[in-house]
Amino acid sequence: MSAEKGRVIFVDDDEDLLRAAKQMLELACFVPILFRSAETALATIDKDFEGLVVSDIRMPGMDGLQLFERVKAIDPDIPIVLITGHGDVELAVAAIKDGAYDFIPKPYATERLLETLHRASEKRHLVLENRRLKDAVARSAGDMPLIGEAPAMKRLRKTLRQIADTNVDVLVEGETGTGKEVVAALLHRWSNRHAKPFVALNCGALPESVIESELFGHEAGAFTGAQRRRIGRIEHSNGGTLFLDEIESMPPPLQVKLLRVLETRQITPLGTNETRSIDLRVVAATKVDLGDPATRRDFREDLYFRLNVVTLRIPPLRERSEDIPALFGHFLERASKRFGQPVREMTAAVRDHLMGHKWPGNVRELVHFADRVALGLEPELETSVVSTQKCVTAPSLSLAEKVRRYEATVIHEALQEHRGDMQQVIETLGIPRKTFYDKLKRHGINSADYQKNR
Repeated sequence: MSAEKGRVIFVDDDEDLLRAAKQMLELACFVPILFRSAETALATIDKDFEGLVVSDIRMPGMDGLQLFERVKAIDPDIPIVLITGHGDVELAVAAIKDGAYDFIPKPYATERLLETLHRASEKRHLVLENRRLKDAVARSAGDMPLIGEAPAMKRLRKTLRQIADTNVDVLVEGETGTGKEVVAALLHRWSNRHAKPFVALNCGALPESVIESELFGHEAGAFTGAQRRRIGRIEHSNGGTLFLDEIESMPPPLQVKLLRVLETRQITPLGTNETRSIDLRVVAATKVDLGDPATRRDFREDLYFRLNVVTLRIPPLRERSEDIPALFGHFLERASKRFGQPVREMTAAVRDHLMGHKWPGNVRELVHFADRVALGLEPELETSVVSTQKCVTAPSLSLAEKVRRYEATVIHEALQEHRGDMQQVIETLGIPRKTFYDKLKRHGINSADYQKNR
């Protein structure tokens, strides 16, 4: 994953300050977008802007406060950080109350500004993710939870539409929890069989002693305990769809009988010699590769080939991680309604868990996670959301460099405090005039910058 944290529009009419800001932002993994006027910056901002804005308040033409108001009208959730001089603090505080994200007094410490930008960037990303999540849920409302824009999911939906009205039997492959029954049910719903029953049976959940009766039914007295006639799942699905989950678990003797049903479309219930014709489509699901003899084991090869007319594979979540937020949003909304709770916004902790977890239980595990979030039971952050770690590791500073930087900061602060009054600055610093001007030259400080507003 890229360490890039997002885009930052930085607006200031001071070209030297912009150059310094560019270097600072790049070292902190941001993408700097620099402007010397608020008007040109504003032209690049829309409601989908995936970043934040930093602006000086005092600028010719449109100032920072006017820029803030214009950006707020475009999207009030775009974070605006204002850079203020001492005389602008009250204005900045008023802007905070009106929705600005923060203000940073001049001269600002790099660490203080970056900490604010990291928090603002995280907030913007979460806002946009929540918007995309809600849009995805709204778009997919009619598709049940067969949600996703991953190529494999698009192909799956297309194939389902193509084969829905055919009478071909289907084999669905997918790991535990990927949604095989959802695919089978959707195939039935989109077919011309949708008015008839959709009957599901988990072959791995029933004892071998009762599965034959469940499938084929029985007459009264067919065996001990059979006191009344029972219609089996196969006959009950007549005209509709029979879904056989975990078909790899079906006992070998029953596989022979199922193969005959698939070939003849007839059944003979236990306790009778009567043969009954049926009209059904069989959708079988498996979590193993039945085409591989090593994983097929005692599953009959001829039954596999009979089922394998059309095979649909459902990818696990780890192969379509881009779909996880939209799926989560769907399940969160559903769980919130079920529990009578308001739909919660995605937090950093939830987002990190969604994209960092491997989801071995696939969609089923994601459903349970959405249930917990709907109840307010969120995961704990493993690492701090706000980080000031640099993309490029800066070399350790020597003592001389640290002293030089501290000296420059002291001079900047004195110039700021006395608004560029050189005599007062020299007296405050307590150094000779020539020494002071030598230091200005050494540090590249332009004293005229501090005399603009005198």
